[in-house]
Amino acid sequence: MASNLNDSKLKHTLSDRQVSMITIGGIIGAGLFIVSASAINSIGPAVLISYMLTGLLCFFVMRMLGEMAVLNPDSGSFSTYASKALGHWAGFTVGWLYWWYWALVVAFEAVLGAGILNAYFPAIPASVFAVGIIILLSLTNLFDVRNFGEFEFWFALVKVVAIVLFIVICGLAIFGYWPLAKNVSGIANLYSHGGFLPQGYGSILQGVLITIFSFFGIEMLSIAAAEAKHPEKQIRRSINLVIYRIAIFYVLSIFLVLCIVPWNDPGLQKIGTFQYVLSVLNVPGTKVVMDIVVFIAVCSVLNSGIYVSSRMMFSLADRGDAPKFLGKVSTAGVPKAAVILSTIVSLGAVFANYFFSEGLFSFLLSTIGSIGLIVYLVVACSQYALRRKYDKQGIELNFKMWLFPWITLAVIALIVMTLGYMFIAEKYQYESMMTASLTAIILVASFIRGRQKQKNSQYALNSEESSN
Repeated sequence: MASNLNDSKLKHTLSDRQVSMITIGGIIGAGLFIVSASAINSIGPAVLISYMLTGLLCFFVMRMLGEMAVLNPDSGSFSTYASKALGHWAGFTVGWLYWWYWALVVAFEAVLGAGILNAYFPAIPASVFAVGIIILLSLTNLFDVRNFGEFEFWFALVKVVAIVLFIVICGLAIFGYWPLAKNVSGIANLYSHGGFLPQGYGSILQGVLITIFSFFGIEMLSIAAAEAKHPEKQIRRSINLVIYRIAIFYVLSIFLVLCIVPWNDPGLQKIGTFQYVLSVLNVPGTKVVMDIVVFIAVCSVLNSGIYVSSRMMFSLADRGDAPKFLGKVSTAGVPKAAVILSTIVSLGAVFANYFFSEGLFSFLLSTIGSIGLIVYLVVACSQYALRRKYDKQGIELNFKMWLFPWITLAVIALIVMTLGYMFIAEKYQYESMMTASLTAIILVASFIRGRQKQKNSQYALNSEESSN
């Protein structure tokens, strides 16, 4: 397996169980528990097909990423691979976009978590809770990567247990074995409220557009693998299990939701998907339990966001695309400066939400609307370019994308079409334009930095020749 200067600075201390749970944590976010209601209310039962298609797309992207990561684990992940495959501009641009995305997501999740705590402790301002959550989880990331791994292990375990219990309760209700449930109609809700496709076939693709953002985060496996004890083993195992986890956590749970309540029930969006279904089934303590689960899901995403944003910044610095001090690590192998900078940016966004004009935070969030799709597009293009290069050089890969190049090209085409649709659809146009503007700014910066690197390399070469 190829090794990196980048890798040698980090400690390979994440255990197998921690990496396994990190990948699960990346799949399950608060969006599944709450935001999935929006997709259900908009699309109807056909949203199941949307979730299946989106899950398959993300699985293919992860398989492509795994092909590159098994050969060359790196904390910069797809950013590093993009530089090798497409050029410095691609790695620079997608790396900075990814860092910005997670810095803002950390702030967004902190605001969500603060809202939950403030509802129970109204005497304490929500802003205090938001800042406190970020600082606490930043501290866990500062001292040892195992701290991050351990927190994420338990956060993810709670989410998994919650979903499994939800599936069991809903399954019992559907088959008539849940004594507290009333008027559960089996699977009749799948077709009795306007049919399975109440909004037509076109709604399936619209559902893909809504649901794809719920899956963004699974790519963090390739970043965490650089600090795993057995990176190649974990990448292979985790990617092979991704499709099953998507099927169980997303497709099965949403199927059960659609069976128990009508897809057009307004209570789904008012209360939240899981909480509303459990309240319909008269499960005791539903609100408190789901508030705890959602809060833990928020903390999990926030914890992971601090981790991956700091590692991406570290990788950029290590490659000379960010200030050098951000590429330094502590004796425990933690890029403390990168963690602190990412935390400061997230705190700045939180302050913007609570203490500045109301629209500033929304404006910042609008800049990250399409970044997930851009990252997936870069992953697919990088894999295509590198695989062609390896095939020409006769390099044998131990972990491959299937049916190359056809699936890779199909994924690229689908992502390009989705991005194109977002630019023309009024609902997504503003966010798409904001993301495009941010991408253009970073792209220009990448060319400026690239020219500086070329000049520095030429100057060093000339100096060496002069000394000789």
